[in-house]
Amino acid sequence: MPHGHGDDWLLLILCSPSGAGKTTLKNRLLAARGDLRFSVSHTTRPRRPHEVDGRDYHFIDRARFGEMTARHEFAEWAEVHGNRYGTSLAEIEAARATHRGVVFDIDYQGARQLRASLDGPVSVFVLPPSMAELERRLRSRGDEGEESVLRRLANARVEIEHYAIFDYTIVNDDLDRASEELGAIVDAERARTRRRARLAEQMLLQGSIT
Repeated sequence: MPHGHGDDWLLLILCSPSGAGKTTLKNRLLAARGDLRFSVSHTTRPRRPHEVDGRDYHFIDRARFGEMTARHEFAEWAEVHGNRYGTSLAEIEAARATHRGVVFDIDYQGARQLRASLDGPVSVFVLPPSMAELERRLRSRGDEGEESVLRRLANARVEIEHYAIFDYTIVNDDLDRASEELGAIVDAERARTRRRARLAEQMLLQGSIT
C-alpha cells in the first residue's frame, strides 16, 4: 500500500456522544480511504454477540489491562461506564508500517491524552443535530432500557461540554454531507504546508525546475 510522500502520516481522532453517528462516519471513511487503518482499542468490556475480537476491540480482562498499563503500553486509556478502554502504542506502529494514517474512535478523555502523547494528531468532534434528535436515535435502537438511555444522555452533555478542545466539529444532520466534510478534513490536513515542506525542500536542493 502506498505510503504517500512520507510526511503525510495522519493521526485522526473521532469523538462524539453515543448516538451521534460517529461509528457510521468512521466506517464510511475507512471504506472510502484504503490508506487509513482503524486503531482497534483494548477493552475490559464484555464482548457483545455481534462483535469480533481483534476487529471491534481487543477484549482482555482487567488484570491484563493493568499489566499493559504498568508497562506503559498505552498511548491513552480511560475508564468509561465501569470498563477500561485503551489505545496501544503497538497498534499505532503496526498501522504506520502499512498505511498512511490511523483513525481513533475514542472519548474526550482519550482524545486529550493522545494530543499530549502523540505528535500532531487531528481531532474531530461529531455533534448530533440536537439533543432531542440524539434522544430519538438512542431510543430507536430498542436494545437499551430507560435507565441506560438517560445515562447516555447525561454522558452526552458531558462529552459536548468538551467540544472546544477539538480541531474540527461536524454536525451529523445529513450523513452524506457529514461524510463529505470528514473526507475534506483528511484532504486538507494532508495538504498542510508542514506536511509537504520536506518534498518542497528536496525539489529546491535538486536545482532549478524546468
